[in-house]
Amino acid sequence: MSVGAASAAALIDRACGGVPRRRLRSVPVQAGPVPVRGPAHPLALGRDARARVGGAVRALLDVPGLDGVSDAVRLAVIVLVSRTPSESGVVEIRTPELGRWLGLSASYVASDVVPALRRSGVVDVETAEGEFGQDIGLKCKVLPMWAAHGVVGHPLALAKKELATLLRLLEAVMAPGWVHRDGRVTPAGLLGSRTGRAAATDRLALLLLVLEARENGRVRQCGGTVNTRRGRAAATVARLLGCKASRGERVLERLEDRGLVQRVRVATASGLAHRTRLVVPAVAAAHGRDGIADAREDRLEAAEPEFSDPAVAARGSGASDSETDPQASNVPVAGEAGVTDPALAAALHTDHPPVATPVVSLALCGGCSGEGRGGEGRRPEYACVREDGSMGASAADQPPQVDGPRGPLRGEQPEEFPVVEVRGSANPTARRVRLTVVDGESGPQRQRWSARLDDLRLPASLAPVAALWDRLSSGQRAVVRRAAEQAVGVLSGLVDPESAPQLLSDRLADRLAETGGEALVREPVGWLLGRGLVQRQLCGDRRCDDGIRLDTRGDCPGCTAVTAERRAVRARVRDEVDAELAGAGAAARHTAIEERLREWTVLEAGRIRARHTRVADEVEARRAAAARRRQAEEAAEAERRSAACAECGLPGAAGLCPECTYRRRADALVHEAVDLAVAVRADLDDPAQVAALTARCETDTRVLLAETCRRSGSGDEALAAFSAPQIAERIRGERRASAVRRLLVSEEAEAEAQAVYDSVLRQRPRGHHAAEAAAEEARHRTAVYLLHRKLGQLQVLRARVAAGREPRRAS
Repeated sequence: MSVGAASAAALIDRACGGVPRRRLRSVPVQAGPVPVRGPAHPLALGRDARARVGGAVRALLDVPGLDGVSDAVRLAVIVLVSRTPSESGVVEIRTPELGRWLGLSASYVASDVVPALRRSGVVDVETAEGEFGQDIGLKCKVLPMWAAHGVVGHPLALAKKELATLLRLLEAVMAPGWVHRDGRVTPAGLLGSRTGRAAATDRLALLLLVLEARENGRVRQCGGTVNTRRGRAAATVARLLGCKASRGERVLERLEDRGLVQRVRVATASGLAHRTRLVVPAVAAAHGRDGIADAREDRLEAAEPEFSDPAVAARGSGASDSETDPQASNVPVAGEAGVTDPALAAALHTDHPPVATPVVSLALCGGCSGEGRGGEGRRPEYACVREDGSMGASAADQPPQVDGPRGPLRGEQPEEFPVVEVRGSANPTARRVRLTVVDGESGPQRQRWSARLDDLRLPASLAPVAALWDRLSSGQRAVVRRAAEQAVGVLSGLVDPESAPQLLSDRLADRLAETGGEALVREPVGWLLGRGLVQRQLCGDRRCDDGIRLDTRGDCPGCTAVTAERRAVRARVRDEVDAELAGAGAAARHTAIEERLREWTVLEAGRIRARHTRVADEVEARRAAAARRRQAEEAAEAERRSAACAECGLPGAAGLCPECTYRRRADALVHEAVDLAVAVRADLDDPAQVAALTARCETDTRVLLAETCRRSGSGDEALAAFSAPQIAERIRGERRASAVRRLLVSEEAEAEAQAVYDSVLRQRPRGHHAAEAAAEEARHRTAVYLLHRKLGQLQVLRARVAAGREPRRAS
């Protein structure tokens, strides 16, 4: 710069009463390539996106048709909106897939959720029946969103990018997770593994809390006087869901048990309880913040523009947490039942934008704790090694610790921790793993960590990559933990579940050895999800992993066979080339061998493609045949259903109307009752007597049936036709009992009873009561047998008469 230019710049800088003015300065061109930025984390929503998506979700939940419906139906509407294409406005989804999004079974969705959607009038549902007549395919159109299409400023007039943002948010919160055909695993969302009762309620609550959370993960709590026993956080969840505070508290406790939400209480210097903060750690981690640490520092924040209306926060509650206690320190609490919060005693007033400058922690110097330790701010060793981990990170976010020499914590007695023995691992540091709880977490935190890790199996599995675990954030640890749990689950289905953690540990150790050590892994998450935890199946055997059988820990026979076949092919080609080019040099023979091997590889690939094509054609042919068979069956069933009644001619009665069905059943029962009466009264060798007695008995039985039906039906023909089979069945039962009683006094029954009585007395001379009981049982059994025999004789007699043959007389 010249002297004149420098003087002019100095005059400009000293203008306005000597106050320096800012000047634009040139910025040097950035060296190197411009970094490529990918999509942000689905939970890292900006203010505009959060306000837009949150407004759409609240508008959907406020639709009049959803008043009084279950949370599963409300969440189903949100899921359908997120999956709705912006071009057509109509979403197609299968019932089992919708159930996986809701955490419910397909049968419950088909029997409860889909009918409730129809009754609400909010969703237009068209269904496609499955193989057993159930609603398997759904074609849905969300009517409020359809009506808002093209309306400027409407909350439900979502653009394509806003629908994509909503879908990514729902995937991060509640996606069920997928296992791809190539073995890749797409991990489930935060609540993807939560299924069963109240699963839809928990998913809806977490979604609303994520939409209400700021960048530091804190949720703006409701205002006003709330139940001091439940707490303001439970009241906030209850108002978001539109339910009672007791139910909101149960939902909040379930989310806390999974580590998705935390209540952080501020404790004053005097030890008295202070206010409670409600934090969603996943949102804070997505923004690169530590929500628990921010809540502990209790710093003031500028009001967000989208929350200028207090009605936006927590469903119409205008609460603003006071953030002006610089001398306070915080401790997290897991449950607050029975603890009085002083912020609950009086109603909070309306929010006002803060007028104070945000408080910034000053850098302390001059003998303060932690400054003279190499500039790292660490606490002394043996006070709590690794105590400077992420403040507020629970024990679930800490890696398994390798066993080593450690001392007691500040005068406390040493505590014994469980030691997991790892045998046969390729990593020597993973032989003995001591599982510790770091950062001084309390008992409930330790219990939740143990419950999530399924009897400490997961720390033993991840022991070889403990150093990589240290480099992960809390959100990344949650993703890796879910992927590891799925890998352990897959291994448990292939081998003994008790050896699954050891197999996963060996896999990680082998992959780490292939890479060259933990220092060469630049992206721990990508390496773990794409290489470390993935099973590499080299043949068609599902138990194959890198050429090793998971169940036997030996060489995989399938891979061995493939290797042997390729070696045999190479040997055959080498022999052929050596025979053809006997006098050629080694280079020429090598070139010819490689060329023929390439030709063989191309031919083999063609044969494989042809085989796959043939198999695919066969599958398509079978599917086509099955479709034709189903169409034929459906056509036959439709024809049967549309057939008229065979007796009265009623159209569409499937061959027989209900009234005629009842009449046929009553006639059959009347014939059985007549046969019972004729069999014990008539001479079965006299056809004339049998015919006369049958006609008379049938007339009497029908008159009795008609009279009884008339009295019971009170003049209603439909009711009389319905009750006729029941009355006829009762008449048949009475005739059967009468016939058995008549045959109990027959000669055959008496003879059988006497024979049984004598037989029992011979075995037990003084057992008169037992003999009498056995005789009565034999008499009844003989009477029933005689009745069945007489009915058979009656049927034979009628058949011979109908055929024109004379019945045979008994000699």
